[in-house]
Amino acid sequence: MRAEEYRERQVEVEGWPVRLTSYRLGGEFHCKADNVSPGASLARTTALLREEAERLALARAATLLSRTQRHAAGPQGGAPEASTHTAPAAHTTR
Repeated sequence: MRAEEYRERQVEVEGWPVRLTSYRLGGEFHCKADNVSPGASLARTTALLREEAERLALARAATLLSRTQRHAAGPQGGAPEASTHTAPAAHTTR
């Protein structure tokens, strides 16, 4: 069996970019939703119609992403700011 009617598109779900990949295999449509970067799979669904498979995948992705917490980034969106505290110099005796 060969995948047909392949389609890939990107949408936003709960403030996160999500890639939907759908295709027909035999008489059913399969859909995978992943969170683009790093590409972790959020949902895989199957239905008779593409629209239904995509709707189910988007619903599951929304459920999972609504629970995901965002952590504040440091200055300019980079890593959290490094501490400016320096350790005291080692004491040496002569």
